[in-house]
Amino acid sequence: MFPLHHQLRRTPTFASSACRASHSSKRVMRGLRCRPFASSAASESGARPRVVFSGIQPTGIPHLGNLLGALLNWVKLQREAARDDRVIYSIVGWHALTLPQEPKALSAARSDMLAVLLSVGLDPERSIIFHQDENPHHVELAWILNCLTSMGKLKRMTTWKSRLAASRNARDDSEVDESLLNAGLFTYPVLQAADFLAYRATHVPVGEDQQQHIELCRDLAESFNKTFKGKRRLFPLPEHVISTLSVCPNEG
Repeated sequence: MFPLHHQLRRTPTFASSACRASHSSKRVMRGLRCRPFASSAASESGARPRVVFSGIQPTGIPHLGNLLGALLNWVKLQREAARDDRVIYSIVGWHALTLPQEPKALSAARSDMLAVLLSVGLDPERSIIFHQDENPHHVELAWILNCLTSMGKLKRMTTWKSRLAASRNARDDSEVDESLLNAGLFTYPVLQAADFLAYRATHVPVGEDQQQHIELCRDLAESFNKTFKGKRRLFPLPEHVISTLSVCPNEG
């Protein structure tokens, strides 16, 4: 089997196809069918087609901040997408494993989160909706990107401290015991970058606290493009999409 970066060069459909959730009147099926992305040709408006990607963990019950700050914005992006755009939303189960989880509860939460996404207005006929852990290329690409990422860059990321503090019911980040930090949580921004780059995302709607992760993603994309040179760059540099919807204070 060819290494992943060779597959990416040899087989454009790796990053030019994505999983669209199928559904029936009884349930949303776990089976997936692939639909190719639009080519880079100009759309009717003259602009290059966009690939929008965002994800949500299948843990916890979405609160008002999730609804206003992310999910309704996802619906808005779906509604406003041009004909040749691709809008991709993922339930990111691998990210959930960065903190301890009860297997049965996590399995149920995966289904519950998919139901939430459909109930808020995401349409599988207009958006690609899938479970991250059903596509092994996420973790395969994450490993390659990990090998291109310095410890210094990861240490400058701050969100792992807030996540660890929240999991321990700490009052603020200063109370975090770094001896409890696992490698998965420390490197999860790299997996997040792999989520975006696996589909060659051009636009990523994330919260303000995640903006530094977009910068890391752009750095890794540039590093990959320079390390594995081809006739053209493989990965675009994703742009951060800021929500235009109002978010309740302290709920984002």
